[in-house]
Amino acid sequence: MTFPHLPPEIAELRERTRRFIREVVIDAEPAPGGRLDRTARDRLQAAAKEAGVFAPLVPTEYGGRGLLIEHWSPILQEAGYSPIGPVALNCMAPDEGNMHMLNLIATVRQKERYLAPLAAGDVRSCFGMTEPHPGAGSDPAALRTTAVRADGGWIIDGHKRFTSGAVGAGFCIVMARTPAVDGSPEGATMFLVDMTNSGIRVGEAIHTVDRSIDGGHPHLHLEDCFVADDAVLGEVGLGFRYAQVRLGPARLTHCMRWLGLARRAHDIALDRAARRELFGGPIDSLGLAQHLIAESVIDIETSDAIVDKTAALLHSDPKAGSAMSSVAKVHCSEAVFRVVDRAVQICGGDGVSDGLPLAQYLNEVRPFRIYDGSNETHRWAIARRASAGRSAAVQAGERYRGDAVVGRNGGS
Repeated sequence: MTFPHLPPEIAELRERTRRFIREVVIDAEPAPGGRLDRTARDRLQAAAKEAGVFAPLVPTEYGGRGLLIEHWSPILQEAGYSPIGPVALNCMAPDEGNMHMLNLIATVRQKERYLAPLAAGDVRSCFGMTEPHPGAGSDPAALRTTAVRADGGWIIDGHKRFTSGAVGAGFCIVMARTPAVDGSPEGATMFLVDMTNSGIRVGEAIHTVDRSIDGGHPHLHLEDCFVADDAVLGEVGLGFRYAQVRLGPARLTHCMRWLGLARRAHDIALDRAARRELFGGPIDSLGLAQHLIAESVIDIETSDAIVDKTAALLHSDPKAGSAMSSVAKVHCSEAVFRVVDRAVQICGGDGVSDGLPLAQYLNEVRPFRIYDGSNETHRWAIARRASAGRSAAVQAGERYRGDAVVGRNGGS
């Protein structure tokens, strides 16, 4: 993994992160399929603070490294080389996305109450968006959780599911539909809800194949959940707009972390192929294995390139960057899975056993094609934007090129 144009201080942070993950974190990984316990998590986070690699994306005033978005990828890829690396460095979903959004739109008091302890690793958080059918999933417009005005605040009622990180979280950012009130439009609003609130309850667990997100993906029930006016995050009725502030960068950081894990899987496969012999020579001398290795290199490098392009766009043109994050999410989620799957194939029977961590890596990366919006939904949005963009260009004077010309040489 090479990043030749990094500023010296970022290159040095990347190298320290690399050493920390490989010398400290990997040895603390639970057995494949297991979860990192709280004691180990606290110990690793304390060690990360001591090593100066903790909370790389968090602003410096809250104890982080304050990295600009164009420098996120080399650090998060190093963190993602271990499935517990992002937890150790406090840059794991959903906390990382929540911290990013809180820093951008929370009030000073909200930052002190929620962002500061989250940035320090003292609490975890969750994000309440997804709901049981027919509620919001890949289509946020289907949101059914509601919040209505009450004396001095709001009463929230609804049912969430796949609320990642909810078990043991300190607070939840809840998305609810609100009516037009006090000049604010009808729409969705985000609320900061303490998990100690008597109106919120963690419900049934949802057992998924992935294990890296602490706190699972359970149901969450909100029943007559009263929150004060100062629990509104941002402005009333603008929740969907704020969701884009969170989701574009959050999709991309998922790509970065999982790309780091793909590199780990690829390294395992390369090591295996160099020393295991088959038909009189090492596996990596065989054409079929070389094809698998080459295809994985191509998937890693193209993913790396699209991540960098998207990060640059999110910095210079957030709207265009958010659109490009859909392209990055689809490409990277599928490319990363292919890399891990090829590594399993190269390692043969051991690849599907718990003697190597590859089978668990498959379980970790497979849900990414569903989480943060299914790839099918993103493809639909990508195609609509492409069609609309071309139509607008033609209407603005671009030559229409879709008609066939009969009996004349030359291109169209």
